Amino acid sequence: MTIAVTRKGAPVSSTASTPATGPAVAAGHYPVPDGTVQYLRIGDLDLESGSRLPDVTLGYETWGTLNADRSNAVLIEHALTGDTHVTRGASEEPGWWEQLAGPGAPVDTEKYFVVSINILGGCYGSTGPSTPAPDGLPWGSRFPLVTLRDTTAAEARLADALGIRSWYAVLGGSLGGARALEWAVTFPERVRRCAVISIGASSTAEQIAFAQAQTLAIRQDPGFNGGDYYGGPGPVAGLALARRIAHITYRSAAELDGRFGRNPQEPEAPLQAGSLAGRGRYQVESYLDHQGNKLVRRFDANSYIAITEALMSHDVSRGRGELEEALAPATAEFLVAAVDSDRLYFPAQSHALAHALPGTVEVQVIRAPIGHDGFLTEIGQLSGQLRENFFG
Repeated sequence: MTIAVTRKGAPVSSTASTPATGPAVAAGHYPVPDGTVQYLRIGDLDLESGSRLPDVTLGYETWGTLNADRSNAVLIEHALTGDTHVTRGASEEPGWWEQLAGPGAPVDTEKYFVVSINILGGCYGSTGPSTPAPDGLPWGSRFPLVTLRDTTAAEARLADALGIRSWYAVLGGSLGGARALEWAVTFPERVRRCAVISIGASSTAEQIAFAQAQTLAIRQDPGFNGGDYYGGPGPVAGLALARRIAHITYRSAAELDGRFGRNPQEPEAPLQAGSLAGRGRYQVESYLDHQGNKLVRRFDANSYIAITEALMSHDVSRGRGELEEALAPATAEFLVAAVDSDRLYFPAQSHALAHALPGTVEVQVIRAPIGHDGFLTEIGQLSGQLRENFFG
């Protein structure tokens, strides 16, 4: 069985969890309230790098009931710094994709058994850099490189433990979309429908470059200590800077300009200062500071690096031939969607992916001036398409 805790008590670091050792009981056969964080040990995991990660734990949440033939399970994959709390549960704490999942939503939790898994390397219940290594100390700098294929292999074991041989659907946006795509190609017999939103078939050189700037900001913080900062202040400034860099790519230029323009942060005026150090601030600077400080309070810097590296590894055709050849084994029905103003994962990448998939796949367009984050805030625009073709 698994250990479960209420959402309110969910740890930021899985060092706080006490996962059970036995096999999981099929969901629906034990009383676990919707939206409860649970933990499952899946054993040792051999990684693409050649390393072995021992005694891996995955944190996850579920909603709804798994039916008798276990055919109604839906996997929703979170994005880079997301967690497993997709929608409300027993605690009534809002989730990050309420427009997509919940009672009466396109992914109706009164009809489907919804699962969300914290990515391997994360800090919301799964084994990651902040969790204890076999010697009892945090993995820290010793945590191995994990790829999206490694994370998919780990999630497949959790699905096995839940008795889920195939998913009714796997969905995700951004990093979550890359995870969904990897599922459909690595385990084609286990994915009947797949929604890939706001990401292409691989991370491009530009996307890797943005990611490297973020991880370098953390690594160059004196508090990083080579990754072994647990017990100390940690790379607070570096993680906040990484988030600032990332957030600029998550929002469009038009959204930032329309929202903030060149407006000063009152009462200071940026150009009224006797020295560089004393100048005032623009509103957009204050906004980025706010975003950086918010992440620092809830996320582990090493996990940020580990998951960012996993996203940098995203290339569904790696070692599988040309893109069409790599995608050919996929048997799922696909939905591919892009945000029209996305400047991180350009719509052209979604079109290239759709063109290479087996059969005819049209790209659904989310129209949102906000930029990349439109896959979260405007997912409701896909409700009709999802209800008609996926969750009717």
